[in-house]
Amino acid sequence: MSPVTGHDGLLVSPARAVRPRIRYYPGGSVASDTSVLDTLVDLTAVSIDHSSLPTREFMLVRLAALIAVDAPPASYLANADATEKSGITADDIQEVMIAIAPVVGTARVVSAAGKILRAMGLAIAVGDAELAGDGDML
Repeated sequence: MSPVTGHDGLLVSPARAVRPRIRYYPGGSVASDTSVLDTLVDLTAVSIDHSSLPTREFMLVRLAALIAVDAPPASYLANADATEKSGITADDIQEVMIAIAPVVGTARVVSAAGKILRAMGLAIAVGDAELAGDGDML
């Protein structure tokens, strides 16, 4: 997978020098070594590239949407790299939660806070596994 940049030149997908190996199984099944998370990160990069919003604002809107739909931790994880690289801080995330709480409800905001914390834990675990050479976890 090659690096992907948004319309403002911000790197939103990690570069990987190794091409995914494709395996074909009896019955027509296909599998590759490319993780699901890498694919979701690429989808984020493409959607950023097709939007006229600056990357930072785009990611704030995406964060609000994830909170509104009560997204699982993996969804926050899939957006974590682009969110961090766009300069969004923990204070920005809190401000988004405050802004949308009257619309989506306090239960969704509290749920999102816990899921964001779990996603951060997943990100640490994935990073540790990659450093240890365990390969892709997702």
